[in-house]
Amino acid sequence: MTATASRPAEQRTEQGTDPGVPDKARRWAPAAVAFAVVAFFLIVSGTPVLDVARYAAYAALAVMLPGTLVYRALRRTPRTLVEDLAMGAAVGLVLELAAWFGFVSVGAERWLWAWPALVVVAFVAVRPLRRHWVVRGYERVPVGWSWAVAAVVAGFTVYLWDSFLRRNPILPAGEGQAQYLDLAFQMSIAGAAKHQAPPDLPQVAGEPLHYHWFGFAHMGAASLVSGVDLPTVFLRLAVPALCALAIVLVAVVGWRVSDRPYVGVGAAVLMFTIGEFGFENGIRQLFGTQVTFIVWGSPSMTYSWVLLFPLIAVLVSLLRGGGGWALAALFLLGSTGAKASSVPVVAGALGLTALVLFVRRRRLPWVVLGALGLAVVAQVFATAVLFAFESHGVKVEPLQGLRPYASSTLAWPLAAVAFLLNMQLRLVGIVGLGRRVFTDPEKVFLLAGAVVGPLLYLTLGHPGSSNQYFVRAGFAFGVILSAWGWASVVGRLDRRLAAFAVGFGVLLCLVQLVFGPVSARRPLVPLLLWALALGVVLFLVLRRRPAYLLTAILVAGAPGLVMDAAAAHRQPNGGAYPTAALPASRVAAARWVYAHSDPDDVLATNVHCNEVVKGLCDARAFWLSGYAERSVLVEGWTFAPRMMGLPGGAEEPFWDPALLAANDAAFYQPTSAGLAVLRARGVRWLVVDRSVRPESPGLTSLAIKRYDQGRMAVYQI
Repeated sequence: MTATASRPAEQRTEQGTDPGVPDKARRWAPAAVAFAVVAFFLIVSGTPVLDVARYAAYAALAVMLPGTLVYRALRRTPRTLVEDLAMGAAVGLVLELAAWFGFVSVGAERWLWAWPALVVVAFVAVRPLRRHWVVRGYERVPVGWSWAVAAVVAGFTVYLWDSFLRRNPILPAGEGQAQYLDLAFQMSIAGAAKHQAPPDLPQVAGEPLHYHWFGFAHMGAASLVSGVDLPTVFLRLAVPALCALAIVLVAVVGWRVSDRPYVGVGAAVLMFTIGEFGFENGIRQLFGTQVTFIVWGSPSMTYSWVLLFPLIAVLVSLLRGGGGWALAALFLLGSTGAKASSVPVVAGALGLTALVLFVRRRRLPWVVLGALGLAVVAQVFATAVLFAFESHGVKVEPLQGLRPYASSTLAWPLAAVAFLLNMQLRLVGIVGLGRRVFTDPEKVFLLAGAVVGPLLYLTLGHPGSSNQYFVRAGFAFGVILSAWGWASVVGRLDRRLAAFAVGFGVLLCLVQLVFGPVSARRPLVPLLLWALALGVVLFLVLRRRPAYLLTAILVAGAPGLVMDAAAAHRQPNGGAYPTAALPASRVAAARWVYAHSDPDDVLATNVHCNEVVKGLCDARAFWLSGYAERSVLVEGWTFAPRMMGLPGGAEEPFWDPALLAANDAAFYQPTSAGLAVLRARGVRWLVVDRSVRPESPGLTSLAIKRYDQGRMAVYQI
């Protein structure tokens, strides 16, 4: 099984000339199996079969088809069909964003399903574009590569099912249901995106949302186009689909930049199969995680990778003189609002690459500087337009991420080592390239991205540790380079090495599952001595086989995903991360409002707090805006951009106490004048949770009770 992608011309197979149906079936089988695995776990998680089919049709016809046509028109040389489809899907997501904004901003969201037809018609009507419907001269994809990527997709889907899908039902069935705290907030943005462009903050009607919301706009658009209810899209379909696309993209991009197919496979395994070295679920893990938990706890990160991987490929093409400026601009534009961490890391990587190349060659690298100029323009757009110059609590605070673990001078080196082990161990394959990492511009660029991400994390601080996302953006560069270095050491991937990697990973997982976490009271010195002894033995046994030694180090984090899923088993109601109560009665009332209200209607509620502790309101209540898909006059305000970095944190009071008082008076001291004030602000519905406090009996004479379920009631004004 060679790790070289280049093939003689006679070995290339044109589309449509495969030697028979059995060969075609064999080559499409991995994709079919991967799709079947994803569909199976979606269905057993309560996703209606029809919704799976609708979403698959949406992804194929409304994202991949138009995106692939445009990608073929913009790229120069065809390589493989899987690359065209994967990169085309990423292009389709950017095009979808533009179409979404155009349709929704003029109130034509019901017609958003028609936007792909505009692309299709253009590629049928315009003669020079017709040739992109059929492409010949594709390079054949090794069947082993396809099966390996399919295995990564299947394995990661199992992890998603065990840690996320089965822990968070689409709609709660009982009053005791819990849900990961942030999910309702994120879903509320997707709901707002179904009828607002750009979306406002759903929890405070009219409050600007200066935030990276592009991924949630995608989910809102997916619901509009596919006809699948938003909770099903958000809590079931979107995350596995984006993860599968990200896996294929990192495999494709790793192959493309290195010219070795199995570098792409290695990068996919490093990112989506091997977990963090900490062997713990992410909320308690030092410095956060790279992929574990974050792919579903913050799906905007996954969406950003789907655009970042193609951007890396296009920028490498530019560095090699291959062109792609239009694609670079397209992916940079999409990255601006996908995640605030993407463009700064790309710009930093390009800047550092330009510096290194200038020092080595003593001449200005104009292509790199041109790409850097594009990245700077993109960042200016993001800063000025999307984020309105708000910092969201980010500030220059060196080593803020390490400080909680460094209580003394002696502890600082230990904290630094812990950071490297937990967040960067999977990048140790880079050492396999030796000095060659500085020989080619593309290697310098990948190394620069892998370095800039952690440097930004160590330079900047954030009260919610969101500076971790810079590390995650840099990780996209690092896994490709690490897999490249590993492939350089390995040379040829034989079955014995593959069996060793799998066996060693399984052994580590079994040890963790059988023995479990070590008590904090247990003496650490004996444990460290045993670990050191085992490490020395492993080194002595494998030092003459560098491929095995490097593989063992890279596989060391194999238990990460397994242990995260195990933590979800211990806390099955909502999963292993901070949860909020999500009673079925609340969600039923919210969905009733969704079904009986207009998209522009504003709601008012008497629920603002996730919980009240010592008289202080933890204002992280998002269920109504999330499940009603409507703006709320005042719900939970903690995640408003203007609140980031304030000293009170989640318990910081609302910035407009008069508005909050008017909102609450409508429930407890209602008057005609008071309700008129709310109506002037667009409020049409009052949603009361009587477990918080019953409404005034006088409200029934001033508003129409439209829904009463005991705990919950809804009034129309």
